[in-house]
Amino acid sequence: MRFVQYKPLSGGKAKPAVGLLKNNIISKLPYECSLKELMEKVSIKSILEDDTRPTVQLSEVQLCAPITNVDKIICVGLNYGDHCREQNVPIPTEPIIFSKFGSTITGPAGNIILPRTSDKVDWEVELAVVIGETVKDIPVERALDAVAGVTVANDVSARDWQLSKNGGQWLLGKTMDTFCPLGPALVTLDEVESLDDLGLRCRVNGVTMQDSSTKQMVFKVSALVSYVSKFMTLLPGDVMLTGTPPGVGVFRKPPVYLKHGDVVECEIDGIGTIRNQVIGCDAQ
Repeated sequence: MRFVQYKPLSGGKAKPAVGLLKNNIISKLPYECSLKELMEKVSIKSILEDDTRPTVQLSEVQLCAPITNVDKIICVGLNYGDHCREQNVPIPTEPIIFSKFGSTITGPAGNIILPRTSDKVDWEVELAVVIGETVKDIPVERALDAVAGVTVANDVSARDWQLSKNGGQWLLGKTMDTFCPLGPALVTLDEVESLDDLGLRCRVNGVTMQDSSTKQMVFKVSALVSYVSKFMTLLPGDVMLTGTPPGVGVFRKPPVYLKHGDVVECEIDGIGTIRNQVIGCDAQ
């Protein structure tokens, strides 16, 4: 199934509704809460399709990020072998974990706002995993049972603040507002043929910048979920960004960074595409 959060096209302050997307039609679920709040109450694996629910055409609504108001966004660095090779750095022997804040989340068509503090903003297409239940110390062989589904993410990054400022800590370069577009839907694992063999790519203004496969992942999804759960309790709605392949702007010669008016598309086979316009902070 494909869970979405959506608003009327007029937007405004309307609270997003939760529905199931199929064939460009959304059926509204009978819950007056967010998808995260729903997962805190029930397992979304228990929700069934129902043709009697009210429906709306996808073209008649605005999709929001499928998951919002999260407790944490956990990120994995250097998790693609080909991305390590483009930087000439060793492949990690254990996952490199960092974080983003919930205020980074924007929708599948939301704007990426360029901050005044950086002129080196970059793209990173990533497979995002959403946790569906409370778990701690979960073994690898059961880790996928804790996953509600997956979605597409762009781990937008201010490379100056990530790599050369703030004492080498990545946090500020990763967690500026709108630096985590998500969407278009939360796709349950029964609809994904294999998490270990998904094509993913990023285009900037129609030009393909990244084009790889999750086959290149150093640590697979089940291993990542199990590993992180050794250190912290994972909660329903927690998001895990699982790393990016080569082709980011910072390692191009010369480097390429996002500018006002650019359009970034991140796409994963079988999951969907997000399309975000880049806006200068003074042009909002």
